[in-house]
Amino acid sequence: MKSRLTAVLLAGLAAGLASAPARASSHREAPFITTQPKVDGTDFYLFNSYEAGRGGFVTLVADYLPLQDAYGGPNYFALDDQALYEIHVDNTGSGRESLTFQFRFHNASKDIALTIGTGANAQTVAIPLINAGQIFAGNTAALNRIETYTLNIIRGDRRTGISQAITNAATGAATFEKPVDNIGNKSLPDYAAYARAHLYSINIPGCATAGKVFVGQRKDPFVVALGKTFDLVNLNPLGPVNVPGADSLADKNVTSLELEVPATCLVGNSPVIGGWTTASVPKNRVRHDDEAQPDPSDRAAWTQASRLGMPLVNEVVIGLKDKDRFNASEPKDDAQFLTYVTHPTLPTLLQLLFGVTAPTQYPRNDLVAVFLTGVPGLNANGGASEMLRLNTSTAPVPAAKQSNLGVLGGDVAGYPNGRRPGDDVVDMSLRVVMGVLLPSNVAPSGQLPYTDGAYVDASFFDETFPYLRSPIPGSP
Repeated sequence: MKSRLTAVLLAGLAAGLASAPARASSHREAPFITTQPKVDGTDFYLFNSYEAGRGGFVTLVADYLPLQDAYGGPNYFALDDQALYEIHVDNTGSGRESLTFQFRFHNASKDIALTIGTGANAQTVAIPLINAGQIFAGNTAALNRIETYTLNIIRGDRRTGISQAITNAATGAATFEKPVDNIGNKSLPDYAAYARAHLYSINIPGCATAGKVFVGQRKDPFVVALGKTFDLVNLNPLGPVNVPGADSLADKNVTSLELEVPATCLVGNSPVIGGWTTASVPKNRVRHDDEAQPDPSDRAAWTQASRLGMPLVNEVVIGLKDKDRFNASEPKDDAQFLTYVTHPTLPTLLQLLFGVTAPTQYPRNDLVAVFLTGVPGLNANGGASEMLRLNTSTAPVPAAKQSNLGVLGGDVAGYPNGRRPGDDVVDMSLRVVMGVLLPSNVAPSGQLPYTDGAYVDASFFDETFPYLRSPIPGSP
């Protein structure tokens, strides 16, 4: 319950928490990333798997390529085969990656062609579509673009550490196929079955137990009144929590990189881990093929374009002038962004717009603890760095019993102890930033039920890996 979190947090603050930086990014959050949508991270999830029979596993989800309209043909939304997509895990509390799961994509055309004309006038001509007929699980002959990926685990520094291939547990192959996006119900009559055929059991070097991987298009899991929020918060932040039509992303898809890994393969000396995702692109792009790409171990050859750990940080915390710099930074260097957390602007903006009273206690060490160091007794892990923190020893809560307000709702298996798909991180973040954890004399409006009106809970998602639901089809 909230009083438990408050007591734990205040005890930690009384012990003298160190200060630190901000949270992370999503959905076109910085000027440069708007020009690179294929490497724009939209959301990151990290939670103890709550699928029945999967105790002891951790699910990691990195979503990319925002605001996908289901009807976005003829090319749809293949990922960038020049980029490095990475999920990082810190199990030492240093703000440095201990493990990295590195995805690299390859998109190849089969160049399906038709014979047009007859006799001497006949010509063989390539078709303009990514499929030439219907596609089913086990029968993809009509698919014109084949998307594949490799997946490596790197121990130590993401560029200079030891890199090993993760392989298909059934076949031993080191290359996995990604399902095509949900073109529509005529092209893909049973998309759910087709996508399930691309869920793989994987052997991870150094792990005694197999994990799982799924990469493919999903219905965007984030629920937020996006347009209204950025129109000077053109909504009622003290209104009902479930406003019909409030979710701006209700008709959007994303591309998800999902892993399920044994917790024993992720932790160090503590059960608490930190996680975040990044995407990096070559500093100099010369040709659009794999052979032209620099070695992933050559740090100087890559530019980090996107970074995401905690939700909404770059969008509503980091100042405009620093948004691109934040996306290019690493958690170990987050002290440079400290002021954005200790002296946040959002509470004052809400005060100016709606007459509520912003907290008067500065620096905001309550925000430092929740978002930057972890909460003592819950998920504290080392120094001040922005990443999603998860205590892997916390027992998962079945979907039907989860509170969508996470720890604030008495569910310590939820946000900010990791993040599950059904956690309403917008409402929780609004309440925390307005002072729900502070004494009433310094946060007189802190106990108000702030909301963006866009409701989400665990029932919006499946109860088995990969949890996120099938994408919206391009045509019904």
